[in-house]
Amino acid sequence: MITLDPGSAVPPYEQVRSQFARKITDRELAVGTRLPTVRALAAQLGIAVNTVARAYRELEEAGLIETRGRAGTVVSAAGEQGRERVLRAARAYAATAREQGLTAQEALEIVRAALAD
Repeated sequence: MITLDPGSAVPPYEQVRSQFARKITDRELAVGTRLPTVRALAAQLGIAVNTVARAYRELEEAGLIETRGRAGTVVSAAGEQGRERVLRAARAYAATAREQGLTAQEALEIVRAALAD
């Protein structure tokens, strides 16, 4: 499900967070999908429990997952709403780019630069 690159400059918690975020936004993990427990995922990946806990905490703050006590941690419906929000923002950006006379390539380069920040 999640893999770590020990040679990467990206911290392990961020690798975990970004992979889950990508899987949720790409709908690879559906709303309601139960995630592994913090302890189980930490043991599977060979990292500290606090590392996974931080990744889960950041995913929860972003609204992508929710913790339901004894029922575990699941993909939140808010994650789907977040995707819709990004789609609306992308459409608004595309309209603004067209109004300003930017080519599709120029508009995409601006987005790539913004994502790299």
